[in-house]
Amino acid sequence: MQFVPLFNRIFEQSVLDYHKTDHVDQPINNPYEWKSIEYYLYLKNWIDTVQWHLEDIIRDPNIDPVKALALKRHIDKSNQDRTDLVELIDSYFLDTFKDVTIAPDATINTESPAWAIDRLSILHLKIYHMKQETEREGTSDEHRTQAQKKLDVLQAQMQDLSLSIEQLLDDIAHGTKKMRVYKQMKMYNDPELNPVLYGKQQ
Repeated sequence: MQFVPLFNRIFEQSVLDYHKTDHVDQPINNPYEWKSIEYYLYLKNWIDTVQWHLEDIIRDPNIDPVKALALKRHIDKSNQDRTDLVELIDSYFLDTFKDVTIAPDATINTESPAWAIDRLSILHLKIYHMKQETEREGTSDEHRTQAQKKLDVLQAQMQDLSLSIEQLLDDIAHGTKKMRVYKQMKMYNDPELNPVLYGKQQ
C-alpha cells in the first residue's frame, strides 16, 4: 500500500476545508469513518491548522492579556491533543506491521513514522500560506518574488519528505528498519509532574 498519497490527500483536504470559513472556533466536520486511520489523519491536520491560526492571533502586539492567557491555555491543550494523536497514529503502524520479521541487521530511524507524518502535516500548512503570500494583493513585486522562492523550497521539501516517509514505511514493512515508539511524556500539563501545578495542590 502506498501510504503517503493518502496522507497528502487528506492533509490538503483538511487545510482547504478549514479555510472555507477560516475561524479557530468553527466545529470540525470530519468526513471519515470514526477511528479509521483516515479519521485520525484528518483530525491531526485540523488540530495543526487551528493551532497555526491561534499562534498568529496570540502574536498580536495589542492583544488583551486575559485573551492571551486563554489562548495560551488553548494552545497548550492543542499541543497535548496533537501529541496524543501522533502516538495513536504510531499505534496504527505498530499494529499494521506487528507480524513483520525483523532482520538481524535492521536499523532504527531517528523518528517514528507518525512524527515524520506530523512534519508533513505542518508542511501542508506552510505551503498553503506561502502560496497565499505569492498572490496577496497590496504587496510589492519583491515580496511576491521572495514568497515564490520560499514556496519553491517548501514544495521541494514536500517531495523529499513524502519520499522519505514512504521509504521508511517500506523499510519497516520489509523488516530492514525496526519501528520504535517512545511516548513523549510531556510534563507541563501533568499535575503530578509540573512543580507549579503540584505545588498548588499542597
